[in-house]
This record gives sequence, structure tokens and C-alpha cells, in this order.
Amino acid sequence: MFKVTPNPPEAEDVSPDTSIKPQKLQEAADRALDEYINRCAQINAIARKPSTMFVVAPGIDTESLLAHACESLASASVLASDFAGGLEGSQRNTMLAIQQVIMLGELAVNRALDNIDPQG
Repeated sequence: MFKVTPNPPEAEDVSPDTSIKPQKLQEAADRALDEYINRCAQINAIARKPSTMFVVAPGIDTESLLAHACESLASASVLASDFAGGLEGSQRNTMLAIQQVIMLGELAVNRALDNIDPQG
């Protein structure tokens, strides 16, 4: 069956509501934007207090922090390597890549420790 449709289809002209004045429409838009922008500014202005559940003591020296970070990264590297041993295929490759990133972080922390105390 062949259906004839005008090309382009005829549509009724839809004009904006003329009862709303452009100035009032602009004012409403400005109020809406101001509300949104001010709300964002208010949220960003709120002072955030970090959780004190897990806090690193403020007096700990940099060398101790780096040594602890190095040990944590070494442990994470071993965990990731052991976990990868039980996987196969692409999951194993992904886990080994994660393990390698952890190991690179450990190497960087070790270098930072060497820079602090070269005689170590």
C-alpha cells in the first residue's frame, strides 16, 4: 500500500505564548540560574571536616611515613600476585597489571626513602 505524505510534512505554525512577556520570562530564567549557581557556591563554601576515624598522627616524620607506605605497597603487591595465580586469561592479565602498578609505586617510595637517607 502506498501512502502519500507531503514533502516536507505540513505542520501547524506553533508560536510562543504571547501572554508571557519576554521580560518576565528572562527574569524567571535569571532567578532559576541564580538559584542553581548560588546553591553550588553555598555547597562549595561549606567547610568540610575530614573523618577522624582513621588519622595519621600529625607528628610522624616523612621517613617513617614512607617506610610504612613501602611496606603496605609490598604487601599489596604480594596479595595481588597470589590472587592472580588463581585466575586465568584476561582476568589474570588484569590482576598482574594491577600488581605491576603497585610494584611501581613501591619502587617510587623506595627511591624517595633513598633520597631522604642515601646511606640507609
